[in-house]
Amino acid sequence: MTSTRQDGDTWDLASSVGATATLAAVARAIAARTERPLIDDPFAEPLVRAVGTDILTRLAAGEADPGDLVGQVVIDGAKVRTKFYDEFFLDATNGGITQVVILASGLDSRAYRLHWPTGTVVYEVDRPQVIEFKTRTLAELGAVPTADRRVVAIDLRDEWYTALHAAGFDPAQPTAWSAEGLLGYLPPEAQDRLLDTITELSAPGSRVATESRPNPRPGDEDKTKEGLHRISERWRAHGFDLDHASLRYFGERNEAAPYLTGHGWTLNGTSNRDLFAANDLPAITDDDLRMGGVLYVSGVLNKATK
Repeated sequence: MTSTRQDGDTWDLASSVGATATLAAVARAIAARTERPLIDDPFAEPLVRAVGTDILTRLAAGEADPGDLVGQVVIDGAKVRTKFYDEFFLDATNGGITQVVILASGLDSRAYRLHWPTGTVVYEVDRPQVIEFKTRTLAELGAVPTADRRVVAIDLRDEWYTALHAAGFDPAQPTAWSAEGLLGYLPPEAQDRLLDTITELSAPGSRVATESRPNPRPGDEDKTKEGLHRISERWRAHGFDLDHASLRYFGERNEAAPYLTGHGWTLNGTSNRDLFAANDLPAITDDDLRMGGVLYVSGVLNKATK
């Protein structure tokens, strides 16, 4: 496996960056079985099972102890992150927005498990093989979308906005956008292009939700890489070879929150650490991966951009 991300690398669900979607579903499946789940995702476990990676299936099904593979902070992090985006979308659509775009939707099943208001259209944007896999697997389970689900099968590194228009997206209507767990897997310039495009396609009154990671202080990224290497070694011991550090883009970038604010969005943000506290979860202590300072931000576009 290469040591750095490549522009043409793969996004399948069992290897490379695509496996992060499966790992996120594993964490949601485990979280949903805990005494205080905070979330309800009945599709996480069967989707992971269908991917077919043994250790991930056993973890998602509760047949293997998460131990140090999926630590408590990761499980709790899945709770607060999923809850944040679930509430964001329901607040937006109950507030009158009928058009939703989930970027890099992965194994997210919100189009099937949330109680969307009548008339909501949910666009899921992801690689063709990911979209096909999820659609087929959920159909085999007998799952039915709870909104008008429209798939946009394209890599976000391509002209996804053209495919979004072709699927029926109307830029004249306010939209609720999410870029969940995505920005760190994009180069800095690609992150800016994505946020620019979201703004350009948004009518006034649109809403957006994403994460905004503070830029690292000297030495922070070395600690993060060391932490990711340790995580990778633990997974390899269980037969799952994924170099976590190679999946991310490191270095300085525009922080998402101030960047969006500069483009006309009015945002509110809450740190991961504060979300843990607000949900009565144990504090984040060992934080080499700099999880505590990540801001979950959401807000509204208040001015015309076109």
